[in-house]
Amino acid sequence: MHVGNLSTRPSSRRLKRCESKARKLRNAARVSGMVVKPKILGIVLAGGEGKRLWPLTADRAKPAVPFGGNFRLIDFVLSNLVNAGYLKICVLTQYKSHSLDRHITTTWRMSQLIGNYVTPVPAQQRLGPRWYTGSADAILQSLNLVYDEKPDYLVVFGADHVYRMDPAQMVADHIATGAEATVAGIRVPRREATAFGVIQTAADGVKIDGFLEKPADPPSVPDDPNVTYASMGNYVFSTSSLIEALKVDAADESSIHDMGGNIIPMFVSRGTAHVYDFARNEVPGATDRDRGYWRDVGTLDAYHDAHMDLVSIEPIFNLYNRDWPILSLPPTLPPAKFVQDGTALDSMIGAGTIVSGATVTRSVVSDDVRVAAGARVEGSVILPGVRIGRNAVVRHSILDKNVVVPDGAKVGVDVDLDSDLYTVSPGGITVVGKGVTIGK
Repeated sequence: MHVGNLSTRPSSRRLKRCESKARKLRNAARVSGMVVKPKILGIVLAGGEGKRLWPLTADRAKPAVPFGGNFRLIDFVLSNLVNAGYLKICVLTQYKSHSLDRHITTTWRMSQLIGNYVTPVPAQQRLGPRWYTGSADAILQSLNLVYDEKPDYLVVFGADHVYRMDPAQMVADHIATGAEATVAGIRVPRREATAFGVIQTAADGVKIDGFLEKPADPPSVPDDPNVTYASMGNYVFSTSSLIEALKVDAADESSIHDMGGNIIPMFVSRGTAHVYDFARNEVPGATDRDRGYWRDVGTLDAYHDAHMDLVSIEPIFNLYNRDWPILSLPPTLPPAKFVQDGTALDSMIGAGTIVSGATVTRSVVSDDVRVAAGARVEGSVILPGVRIGRNAVVRHSILDKNVVVPDGAKVGVDVDLDSDLYTVSPGGITVVGKGVTIGK
């Protein structure tokens, strides 16, 4: 496989010399009483196609899928990094990235005057006429970003999960253990772990002995036989170690060039990979109920279920934690309005939405939606710009942006009929793609 001329990039030996010099400067600063923080570069892997979320990903990358009425999935990882003080972040994109690129550039505008940035980085074919062949190859082809910043450590996180986490605590753990690679692990019941990449640890519960993909018999954690560490897809690396591993992987023609499938097992074989227990992460403002919440909303049913949690009386995931906010740019629209006895019960309603003589129950309705007289919306997720006509019924559905439900039309009422026209999830959720007019 052609990977281009890797020798044209600064060598790992050169980078190690830079790191050695940086360590000496930091040591000198410590002697003088100065506090010097390690230099961190955040890399967010946002090239996911998200096939299981189709049709929501028919026209956008998975990290750009709207969530929670006011956010996109990528806002969660970016909020975690920024709240932790990591203000140099590269978002590697590839698949149908226009809406994702636009969201990042218009929403995540940092103080560039002092060198901070959140920037989308499209696939650039820097190592030959080819696109990314895997998540590891995406970083390999973007090493110019690393050479420019010369960070001590790289924080490499996925872009499409819903959770709160303080990455700085994971970085501190990585530095303290002296690991080359640290993998965030979340404790899940063993019976459910067959759907995840699973981390097997040594008796100390820290050193990783194995990294298994969807094993039939998942290994337990040392202190609980009923629990397994599932990989969250979040990693911390010592910079020079990751660069070396990426180059070794690039030369292996049998590799699929995946971070979890190839790079982490390489560090495991060296005995230099450690696990970071997500249960130890303390997020300001977290409650006992939402501490340790992490959801992969990569299926339509999981996406719908996560929204239904948000509108429950006591949601597990608390969007109202102002000590560790989920950040985004709200639309420049007036507040939601309810007229002619329009009501919303156990629901979230976005800015600019008008509910006129209609009833919305246990639903998440995004911004700039219209719900006309006599209409009923129940147990549904309504994305921006949707128009729901008079006496229409929307039940247990997900309507993508700008869907039109004409007067008297019904969605989610007859699943058998819906399945002939739209997507119906295994759990019976009707999903209508962007811009569709029901019945046409």
